[in-house]
Amino acid sequence: MSRIGKQIIVVPAGVEVTLDGPVVKVKGPKGELQFTHDPLIVVTKTDDGIVVKRGSDDSHARALHGLTRALVNNMVIGVSTGFKKELQIIGVGYRAQVSGKKLVLNLGFSHPVELQVPEGLTAEMDKNQKNTLVISGIDKQLVGQFSANIRSFRPPEPYKGKGIRYVGEYVARKAGKSAASK
Repeated sequence: MSRIGKQIIVVPAGVEVTLDGPVVKVKGPKGELQFTHDPLIVVTKTDDGIVVKRGSDDSHARALHGLTRALVNNMVIGVSTGFKKELQIIGVGYRAQVSGKKLVLNLGFSHPVELQVPEGLTAEMDKNQKNTLVISGIDKQLVGQFSANIRSFRPPEPYKGKGIRYVGEYVARKAGKSAASK
């Protein structure tokens, strides 16, 4: 049995979970999310929390068991506390500006990169740390994907370490060219 799938999802106070056939709706203080799971998976509500079980023992149902539990758990966490990713922008002249729902990145290209912040996400510059961009929202997948899209414009390079990296990300540094000796 799936180690992740058999765990009970604890629903915190202030979060309401509604089950309507294959549709799971989670509503909390930060917003509302919904997910339609595969018919091979059975999601039930108990006094302890939410239980995810599989209807059969074939490989496809086993593969979906832990996945479904993780997705529903991420929805519960998202509507109660939310998710955030922090990106560091490192490099001379590299900077970001947030104006409304538009993110403008100056990354050494001949033009600034302008991105529209997706609905449901917020982007802001950290006041305490210079050149740190914070992406936050209730949908874990959307937060991670938008952060990865931003990082893809200038991933950190191994020689000088310039680029956009996640806070706490380790970048393996390489030695540069050395002078040829005769």
